[in-house]
Amino acid sequence: MDTVKVKVAIVGSTGYGGVELIRFLMGHPHVEIVSVISSSSAGEPITDGFPHLSELMVQDLDGVDPQEIAEKADVVFTATPSGVSSKLVPQLLEVGLRVIDLSGDFRIKDRTSYETWYKHEAADQKWLDKAIYGLCEINGDLVIGSSFISNPGCYSTTTLLGLIPALDAGWIDPTSIIIDAKSGVSGAGRGTSLMTHYAEMNENMKVYKLNKHQHIPEIEQELTLAAGTPVTVTFTTHLVPMTRGIMSTMYAKLQGDYTEEGLVSLYREFYAGRPFVRIREAGKWQATKEVFGSNYCDIGFSVDERTGRVTIVAVTDNVVKGAAGQAIQNLNLMMGWDETTGLKLSPVYP
Repeated sequence: MDTVKVKVAIVGSTGYGGVELIRFLMGHPHVEIVSVISSSSAGEPITDGFPHLSELMVQDLDGVDPQEIAEKADVVFTATPSGVSSKLVPQLLEVGLRVIDLSGDFRIKDRTSYETWYKHEAADQKWLDKAIYGLCEINGDLVIGSSFISNPGCYSTTTLLGLIPALDAGWIDPTSIIIDAKSGVSGAGRGTSLMTHYAEMNENMKVYKLNKHQHIPEIEQELTLAAGTPVTVTFTTHLVPMTRGIMSTMYAKLQGDYTEEGLVSLYREFYAGRPFVRIREAGKWQATKEVFGSNYCDIGFSVDERTGRVTIVAVTDNVVKGAAGQAIQNLNLMMGWDETTGLKLSPVYP
């Protein structure tokens, strides 16, 4: 075990992604958290907002000052809203920090596309070009030794892991993809709104951002790379009355006579050596509870011989594999450590 630990700062420590980073990094053997940062709550103890950290983390929140962060840390996680990271991250990189960004500001490489979907000014192209899209199971080799990672979105991670092997193999028609995705309300962040108000959300299910979700161009960008041809998708998102979890149910036309057993073999071979993707046996499907609190993505299949279509189901915990857990997986790869370091936690069940 290394005797000198990598010093880490977390910008956005008062959000769900930030506090989940704290939970995992506190048990990471090669990491020391040297600064927890919030622009809105600087100077306050972090336990004011998160009493569950009492006696576990005795730190006041720092303000956002790139030079002060660089004096303390080696690596910084930026768990900030989109539109903030595009301005902050270049400053952090310029003072010599390694950065893992959890916002959407550097995922989409086309500036016009970003501005259309996110309604913010895009980052400069040189930073977009520098950012490695950190979908670990696909781009892990690019992450090793890098200094700047753009952590994928939660819906995107779940959907891409479910679709890329079949697209890469040419087993599904890239023009036929329909995605039905459902998420727990933690994906909306900690801020309050009528959309996530308890009385509005309890015993209810809502469709939202219909055909306008900002993860659509991210998904299409990465599927296009996998297919080698332009891919557009129909992507529908729903909020469901649970705290954590994403289930992405994907439908596509098969381009051949493929079976569920064949898909299981294809996916297991594709993800061989990638410990956080688990492929179900033919005829068995997963539930969000089975990945709750963990960095796993579980994938299952059903082939409909009558219609010639395949249904692919993928589940993740949106706060872990969809955010903080994958960010730490990227840190591990960046630093040359085993990618499971600090993440070997069983899902919480029931």
